[in-house]
Amino acid sequence: MPSTHTITRRVEFSDTDLAGIMHFSNFFKYMETAEHDFYRLLGLKLVTRNADGSSIGWPRVNASCDFKRPFKFEDEVVVTLNVAKKTEKAITYEFIFRKKGETEESARGTFTIVCCSFRDGRMQATFIPKDFAEKIDVAV
Repeated sequence: MPSTHTITRRVEFSDTDLAGIMHFSNFFKYMETAEHDFYRLLGLKLVTRNADGSSIGWPRVNASCDFKRPFKFEDEVVVTLNVAKKTEKAITYEFIFRKKGETEESARGTFTIVCCSFRDGRMQATFIPKDFAEKIDVAV
């Protein structure tokens, strides 16, 4: 079962701030891009709609990022997702950022997501569906 995934993205001009470095908020966008790409690789969907009108989704309950070195316009950013923890209802991902071709970390972030059912405008934590849970394992 996969427990890690890596993507590469180029810093676009619109990702930068007035100082010419990647704005902090884009680290979270890159983390989410890596997460979604991981799901596509596994044949999973972030939102599942059920026949009864309910749906399953994954709201973030915690997100953090520690910044060590900046990225600039046109830098190639390698983002590695590691499954750090998996429980019956939640998954925590760790993300490591590096400039392409370098070994030193530029940033490290985390997301904790909770499996929730949505019905009639209400949200409630629920067990991770078996087909989803079977495809994701914790990285060692």
